[in-house]
Amino acid sequence: MSASTSQGGENNSAVVLFSGGQDSTTCLAWALQRFDSVETVGFDYRQRHRIELEARPRILERLRGEFPQWSEELGEDHVIDLGVLGALSETALTRDVAIAMSGTGLPNTFVPGRNLVFLTFAAALAYRRGARHLVAGVCETDYSGYPDCRDATIKAMQQALDLGMDADFVIHTPLMRIDKAGTWGLARQIGGDAFVELIREETHTCYEGARGTRHDWGYGCGSCPACQLRAKGYALFDTAFQPDHNV
Repeated sequence: MSASTSQGGENNSAVVLFSGGQDSTTCLAWALQRFDSVETVGFDYRQRHRIELEARPRILERLRGEFPQWSEELGEDHVIDLGVLGALSETALTRDVAIAMSGTGLPNTFVPGRNLVFLTFAAALAYRRGARHLVAGVCETDYSGYPDCRDATIKAMQQALDLGMDADFVIHTPLMRIDKAGTWGLARQIGGDAFVELIREETHTCYEGARGTRHDWGYGCGSCPACQLRAKGYALFDTAFQPDHNV
């Protein structure tokens, strides 16, 4: 997706929607390669796996300390309180209930409107900070059918934000067309084995918020849909995406 000029003229600044998970961490590194100034934003919506919020500062600290090529570009971090979203959502990510399919045909881990709300607040922050670019880790290749992860949704959202704020944002979705193995491969392509190891050690994706067991692919319960997807992707990556493989 592209646009011509932003509300403050052409600039090369970005805001990355950064949860502390594998996908958003990969997207953060992707942004750090491309933009002169990158800020991060996370959201506390009383998520059941809120341990991801605790992972965020550890990841940022390691990026600054261990990847000097990105330290100057990595700017301020923001956390926005969206407790009202959790209060409105009767889902397995905001309530202590078993993960299952719902009557809508979607898993009950779907939080209605979540990515739309996230993008709206991220755009408001970007507007205030003078940033044109928004980067999000949504994907419609390996996902649970969430309608707010689809490319068509993101394109419509960009148009709505532009109209509603009289701006010209660009929403980047680097993972939209690749599977989880490809996401691991992209991480290696961007930051090498050291960055892959950071993702394995620090990021959190498990819906249960489990950090007690270290698997080859990282920490998690190993059985929730997020863990299964991450584990399957890592197994494929480990065999197919060797250092000399072009992602």
